[in-house]
Amino acid sequence: MVATALFYIFAAIATAGAIMVVAQRNPVYSALYLVLTLFALAGEYVLLMAHFIAIVHVAVYAGAIVVLFLFVIMLLNVRLEERAPDAFRYMIYAGLPMAAILFVEMGYFAFRGFQQAMVQGTRVGLVESIGRALFSQYVLPFEVASILLLVAMIGALYLSKRKLEIVAFKRPRSKKERLKVMMYEEEH
Repeated sequence: MVATALFYIFAAIATAGAIMVVAQRNPVYSALYLVLTLFALAGEYVLLMAHFIAIVHVAVYAGAIVVLFLFVIMLLNVRLEERAPDAFRYMIYAGLPMAAILFVEMGYFAFRGFQQAMVQGTRVGLVESIGRALFSQYVLPFEVASILLLVAMIGALYLSKRKLEIVAFKRPRSKKERLKVMMYEEEH
């Protein structure tokens, strides 16, 4: 009974957070609502007795990716979205049928019940079962993903070092050149 109540509470928080992610005009608030949604989904994983997946979900998505989004938003100094007057006029024709399909699905599952969807006493999501599968059946994709991440990290370091060298090479030498650059930067 408590698990069912917590399921509905986490589902409501996740749904409201997801709606606010899309509805917010400020990207920082949108990213913070995304964190709220991810924590609510981690609560759903805990209810499914997949504690390891819940912890990894919070650590990877809420802890790393959303923080990266926030850093990018802050570094790019993203302003509020400026909407065109008729930008979303045609979107309603696709959104209303999709919303109707969503509500029909929700009604169907509410009428039918969630008993068949409940996970009862399985070993899905436990650290031991994930470790066995990861290092036996999926060892090749795991190693390929780690090599791809290593190559991407080396490439990013190389490109950033190269960009720094280009910027350092084009640095103005005299006071007159520096003054021109400063005046240009103030105008733009």
